[in-house]
Amino acid sequence: MEKGTNMARWTIDDLARLVDHTNIHADATEEDLAKLCNEAKEYHFKMVAINQVPVKFCSERLKGTDIDTGAAISFPLGQTSIASKVFETKDALANGANEIDYVVNLTQVKAGNWDYVEDEMRQIVAACQEAREATGLPIPCKVILETCLLTDEEKVKICEIATRVKPTFVKTSTGCSTGGATVEDVKLMKATVGDAVQVKASGGIRDADTFLDMVRAGATRIGCSAGIPIIEELKRRFAEQGVDSIEL
Repeated sequence: MEKGTNMARWTIDDLARLVDHTNIHADATEEDLAKLCNEAKEYHFKMVAINQVPVKFCSERLKGTDIDTGAAISFPLGQTSIASKVFETKDALANGANEIDYVVNLTQVKAGNWDYVEDEMRQIVAACQEAREATGLPIPCKVILETCLLTDEEKVKICEIATRVKPTFVKTSTGCSTGGATVEDVKLMKATVGDAVQVKASGGIRDADTFLDMVRAGATRIGCSAGIPIIEELKRRFAEQGVDSIEL
């Protein structure tokens, strides 16, 4: 990605590297997960986003590549204790995960118990930091808000906490609730965290136009299961226009 004065130029590979290639289905088979890993290698996606249990299976298949294995923690409801989330995080990291996406406790958010939300975030970020120091790997940590269930004030408050605690990303959605990412939410989250934290858009991103809209809004990671048709559509557009990069 080449940055100019106001915009950046993105190649197909740059855009593919924004994608967290996702399969979080409860009935995903080992064949499904192997296919996910092979697709991620073929398209050079950034990460495979999976549930916590198959982390070892996927990380072994991605060994020696620059594609990460991302574990979803307390997914999709976030309704487990801080101690459970920390244990699940550490267990995933021990089994080969090198990215963590955890769901906040929305009961505590709705209660306005911001000390709890911050303590939870600090403990999970600390577990990722401990793994960074042990492995020398970046180990991104992402906080899933589930924006469709929150007021704008609640979204802003969580993002303000994130600017202090410094997870790598705040993330819009699980993709398992009443709604997914919106351009408005990505813009709001990015305006709140600024350069301190990145924004991941996920949930309902199924076509190239929506994908590009999220990037323009400030997302630097896109979680979706439609990465292949999105990248294929972008390849078609690049070829049709005779270009090898676009400005966003």
